[in-house]
Amino acid sequence: MRFFFRTTLCFFLLMAVALAASKPHVITFGKWASVKSSAGLDRPDELKVRPLYVDGRVKEFTFGVPHEITEQVFVVRRILRVNDALPQETLSTPRWSWQRGGWLVVDRVTGRISQASLPEFDPDSSAGSWYRDYVAYCGISDDGRKLSAVVTQLGRRKPVLKKPLGEAADAETSGSECAPPGWQRAPTRVTFVSLAGEKSTFAVRGHTVEVVADDDSEEGTQ
Repeated sequence: MRFFFRTTLCFFLLMAVALAASKPHVITFGKWASVKSSAGLDRPDELKVRPLYVDGRVKEFTFGVPHEITEQVFVVRRILRVNDALPQETLSTPRWSWQRGGWLVVDRVTGRISQASLPEFDPDSSAGSWYRDYVAYCGISDDGRKLSAVVTQLGRRKPVLKKPLGEAADAETSGSECAPPGWQRAPTRVTFVSLAGEKSTFAVRGHTVEVVADDDSEEGTQ
């Protein structure tokens, strides 16, 4: 009798754990609000932001339009509230400032939110363009001098493409370093356009990228 009772109890406990683990999470966005965003420059930008909720709790603040990777996973730009108070300032409350962040990866099933690993992605000047689980953008070197064409596949540490595009523009006089890259399908291609108007097109095949000649760059489906 005791054996039967213990077996039944273990069965129900395992069922409860399994049901709790498989319980779907509710991922929602809140209402839009206008804020001033600045990266320490004297030119604050007005952005529309909204909170990201997981099971009714605010987890992050976001801006821009999400990109659906699969039915389970999507990505969205992050925006941060940081305390902008100086050490010598005696404030009763923090002096909050909004600053652009990178991209967040959101899993609807697990409710997990993680930061996408995007080498040389600059939150204030890089414009990410997504296609499937690839993202293309103009990367900025750590010293802020070099500009690169970067294509990264979600989940991979190293980019599938990193090609120099020249010198970066003066951060005081320029916003985005280049226009958002354009994608094509069948075959998969991505085109970068620098501030000088120079175009560079690359064919993406899995984890490899090849340069496309100018006479072949117009082929493919938008």
